[in-house]
Amino acid sequence: MYTPETPGAVAARFTGATALRERPRSTTLAEVTLDDGRTVMVKRGNGPEAVRAEAAGLRWLADAGAVRVPAVHGHDERSLVTDRVVTGPPTPEAALRFGRDLAALHAAGAPAFGAPPPGGPRRARIGLAPLCNADGADWPAWYAEHRVLPYLRTAVDEGTVRPAEAAVVERVCARLPEWAGPAEPPARLHGDLWNGNVLWGEDGQVRLIDPAAHGGHRETDLAMLRLFGCPHLELVLDGYRRAAPLADGWTGRVGIHQLFPLLVHAVLFGRAYAEQALSVAERALRDH
Repeated sequence: MYTPETPGAVAARFTGATALRERPRSTTLAEVTLDDGRTVMVKRGNGPEAVRAEAAGLRWLADAGAVRVPAVHGHDERSLVTDRVVTGPPTPEAALRFGRDLAALHAAGAPAFGAPPPGGPRRARIGLAPLCNADGADWPAWYAEHRVLPYLRTAVDEGTVRPAEAAVVERVCARLPEWAGPAEPPARLHGDLWNGNVLWGEDGQVRLIDPAAHGGHRETDLAMLRLFGCPHLELVLDGYRRAAPLADGWTGRVGIHQLFPLLVHAVLFGRAYAEQALSVAERALRDH
């Protein structure tokens, strides 16, 4: 029978140092102080594919040389060990820099819409929900098939969304080729860019954690930042647009890009998010 290792033992195995102290941060996360002065985070994953996807995602984001991420010290099928981020207050200067660096991350690109990070699984996770990284050449069709409709169908199957309501979202998906804006190449996305995954470092640099990284449309990351709130968001967007202007009409497409995270949350957390997704879909049909 498998006996779970302590976070300190996991940290020692991947760093080569001795663990001095463990501090639980949640049921799945612990902070471990090592005898060489470093402090690392040990995260227990919700399955081997989830751990592999997160580790590959962090490395892929780091390879862009843009937004910073915690260094990965190692992982196995159960645990991931990364650097700890010492946080500080969000500042306007950091927000502008974050926007610029996020634009550079997106510009690093991906082989296709839906492409996983190198070494990452096709069957990944976004939070506790499954995420299918299937390649697509056309963003509207790929987004409907692999990002919106799977979660809509699950929400219907679970009774969170009624079939008649689902038809509203399906009509939006059918109109995506008209509403998606100018075609853009696949961007290198964080993929789960809500405020909780944006850490404002004490050193004035933002770091991103817990990615669901894949190739996608850059407006999706920006829409998720707006959906769940982000300190100094307008400055983040200002820094982004200075580095990489957004296509005309992007503000009118925010709701379309928010359908994906809203339906994921409907599957995970219930009816309130389903109602928000339906409201976004109805507004899109009304406004176009």
